[in-house]
Amino acid sequence: MFRLSNLIASVIEDKPERTLNGAIAIWNFTNRCNLSCMHCYSKSTLDEVDTLTTEQIKKTILEMKENGVKFIIFSGGEPLTRKDLFEIADFCKDNGIITYLSSNGLYFTTKNVQQIVDTFNYVGISIDGDEETHDHFRGLKGAFRETLKAVLLANSTGAKVGIRFTITKETINSLEYIFDLVEKHNIPKIYISHLVYSGRGLDNLKMDLTKEQRRTSVEFILKKAFEYYNTGRDIEIVTGNMEQDAILFLDEFSKHYPELKSKMRERLVKWGGNSAGRNLLNINSEGDVRPDPFFPITVGNIIKSDFGSIWKHGELLDQLRVHPRKISGICADCEQIDICNGGSRARAYAITGDLWSEDPSCYLTEQERRMN
Repeated sequence: MFRLSNLIASVIEDKPERTLNGAIAIWNFTNRCNLSCMHCYSKSTLDEVDTLTTEQIKKTILEMKENGVKFIIFSGGEPLTRKDLFEIADFCKDNGIITYLSSNGLYFTTKNVQQIVDTFNYVGISIDGDEETHDHFRGLKGAFRETLKAVLLANSTGAKVGIRFTITKETINSLEYIFDLVEKHNIPKIYISHLVYSGRGLDNLKMDLTKEQRRTSVEFILKKAFEYYNTGRDIEIVTGNMEQDAILFLDEFSKHYPELKSKMRERLVKWGGNSAGRNLLNINSEGDVRPDPFFPITVGNIIKSDFGSIWKHGELLDQLRVHPRKISGICADCEQIDICNGGSRARAYAITGDLWSEDPSCYLTEQERRMN
């Protein structure tokens, strides 16, 4: 995740950066879902049966704690379809692990919303455009209205709530709409996710943006981030799955604050770009551990092995933990790779079959890949 709003404020105001000092796990606790989203990397359906028991999950949480995992994002499928979800989240809290909920919002009600926001440190709800776009993208007529109700219901509690938006050719025309929605309702956070070729996102590779569309979209997002900071608008912007955004961001930041460019670059190098297998991991609904949710290769399974033995060892993890990574193609002589770390290995593998080839979605020009 690239927290550009936080970076702008912390560098300009000389404040400490937000650091977790540990690993983040995105855990798909279930593969059961009430939607059929076009980009879903886990191909969820309502017919799925949960594989992992509550006891197995708690055992693994304790092992994760021992191995430096500080943060678990509850994902799916739709995580709220698990009856033991609050019990699991409370167990995390009892063990000092921060929890986020990633949901489609369709199970939020006036009866459970307070429990949801009290249980999780942050609640992210997915909206992928205006009503027509969202309903088409999510595969359910009327989904937009119910999801927006959930966002407003959760936001009315005063808790930290955000909208999650995946940008594709299907949704790009709603990018400005989503920002208008956030501004209109004073939603504290917006997370813009770029498409990764996995699950239905791989089946629908044709819906990914062109490099020109991606650049235009990122430029708009950056413009909004600086606008919010300059006007004191308390809306946090985060992008995901496109670490190259940080390099375009640095260029834009240096135009506003040239005297702080070197300081910002140092902060970005310390952030480190793509963190799959380094301080980011995924556990799917069957217990498979991957370096990130989209990764084509598993490194173990928590039913068969304890988490510590999976996470500490392995040739693949050792290679992913080299910084900056040794990547071929345009990355081989890129002078900015210490910022982005080569981008998505899942996208590279999906297109070339080579984990260590360049990220095919990189939109940076040759000049932008040079330090200047």
